Amino acid sequence: MQHPQETRPRSRSPFAAAFLSLVFPGLGHLYAGAPTRALGFAAAPVLLVALLAGVVLRLDRLEIVALVVNPAMLTSVFILNLVALLYRVVAVIDAYRVAQFLNAHSAGGPRLGPARLPGNPLSLAGLFAVLLVMAGSHVVVARYDVLALDALTSGCIFIGADIKEECDVTPPDSPGPSGSIDPDASPSSAPVASPIGTQLPDVAIPPWDGKERLNILLIGADEQEGGHNTDTLIVVSIDPVTKQVALFSLPRDTINVPIPAGPARNVWGRVYGDKINSFFVNNREHADLWPGNDRTRGYNALKSVLGELYELDIRYFVEVNFEGFKRVVDAVGGVTVNVQIPIVDDRFPGSSGRAQRLYIPSGIQHMDGEQALRYARSRNTSTDFDRGARQQRVLLSLREQVDPRNLIPRLPELIAALKSAIRTDVPLDQIDELLGLASEVDTVNIRSFVFAPKFYQKEVLTGYWTEPYVDKIRAAVRGAFSSDPADQALRETLAEEGANVWVLNGTDEAARGARLAGYLEYVGLAASAPRQKPEGAVRSDTRIVAYNGIETRAPATFALLETVFGVKVTTATDATIRTDIVITIGRATPDLEAPPSS
Repeated sequence: MQHPQETRPRSRSPFAAAFLSLVFPGLGHLYAGAPTRALGFAAAPVLLVALLAGVVLRLDRLEIVALVVNPAMLTSVFILNLVALLYRVVAVIDAYRVAQFLNAHSAGGPRLGPARLPGNPLSLAGLFAVLLVMAGSHVVVARYDVLALDALTSGCIFIGADIKEECDVTPPDSPGPSGSIDPDASPSSAPVASPIGTQLPDVAIPPWDGKERLNILLIGADEQEGGHNTDTLIVVSIDPVTKQVALFSLPRDTINVPIPAGPARNVWGRVYGDKINSFFVNNREHADLWPGNDRTRGYNALKSVLGELYELDIRYFVEVNFEGFKRVVDAVGGVTVNVQIPIVDDRFPGSSGRAQRLYIPSGIQHMDGEQALRYARSRNTSTDFDRGARQQRVLLSLREQVDPRNLIPRLPELIAALKSAIRTDVPLDQIDELLGLASEVDTVNIRSFVFAPKFYQKEVLTGYWTEPYVDKIRAAVRGAFSSDPADQALRETLAEEGANVWVLNGTDEAARGARLAGYLEYVGLAASAPRQKPEGAVRSDTRIVAYNGIETRAPATFALLETVFGVKVTTATDATIRTDIVITIGRATPDLEAPPSS
């Protein structure tokens, strides 16, 4: 009698079990037929992934970056990465052996004793390949981790006194800003003074308490041909209570910036007579004028002089050199900018020093590093106001568009770019706190101020430089978070139109004309009250006359005057009149006065 053939139990591939455990610990055990063991291996990773996902989903981009740039966190990641590697190795090998064991046990039938685990060279080779692939992924994570940790602790980026100097980031000495290839740059005329006293001590920056207004100086430096022109100077001011942000830009050609009280006044006088972009290079060697070490002294000098101009305590600085800026933008995949006004510049300085044509059309433009730098720096066919606004627009666009998830494949390139591009004295232990604040600020309603002619500075075209109206700049800084941005924009528009206004007093009250001229100056007009009486008897009404076609060049000025005084502006032609608009006030004229400057 022939017995039916018994069905042979189906075997499980040890290689497949190992591969599935590579995908996720426990999957291989489940495949091999050991569900309890699978649950044991999968429990810890599932809980860890759930925890990390819960944390990451609650954080925004900058808070994630804050975790990445924390040295303690990077060290912890390195240790966790090593532990995870060992755990996964155990899970893969155990899944492989469990599959072998269960296969052998099924093939051996009901025999007692341990099953013999057969060796298969091809299967063992597959196991080795799985372990090699898994180890490679952990090696990549470890490499990125070490690169990031090196960038933070090497002293290339963070040049504070508590960081050892292992990276020489100080450019060679140069006689001044003449090293720039920018054809508009001019050599420094500031005197190179001998030391006048002993070296000032290197003082530590007190940590930010998280409550007071935080001011950080952003510097864009041109270091071509050994120079160090600080061509971009933007102070970021943050109110941690209201989360408001203001940006203050000072054009590089500004001269006569006030010098703070102290030994520096004995060298430079009450104001710095040269362009502000040469201040760094002319002060970084003066250990008798400014505190700090050889790497921080020039930056401390810049923070101090701009703090004096703005009447702010500028705590930290962040500098990006222009060549490094291009590499950073390329490393993050470029930047998309809304170009509001097309750029046409036939004299843009090329890499060889020769002028070349630059054209950037209006609209949404995706730019690489070179294009973004050219967009931010072009100045020959636009004002410094436009240039400063473009620089702020690029920075804000980068801030909004950087996505840490997209940076992971570019991390080595980005870290190398950052090490060559960025220097700062922000303490490492405050990075996460500052980035946390940055993630909370109101980026929709940022107040932007570019202290350029004509409202904030006087423009001198012979040789070209600008001289600041210090009182107007300080008033704008004081009221940055309380004033109406529309009022500020109107002031700048009126100053750009440049209409000159005379106020003639047609009343018996001697000071009334001067008061009204002061009010018009406050709202943005160039007004004065000459000591001359209008012809005829004492007036009761207001009369405004515009001369010689100014009405076509100053529409905003006309609209403002008609609104303020409630009368229609009349026009006239008279070649003998030495002003653009004459306001004759009478008894019924509103008695307006500028608010106190304090």
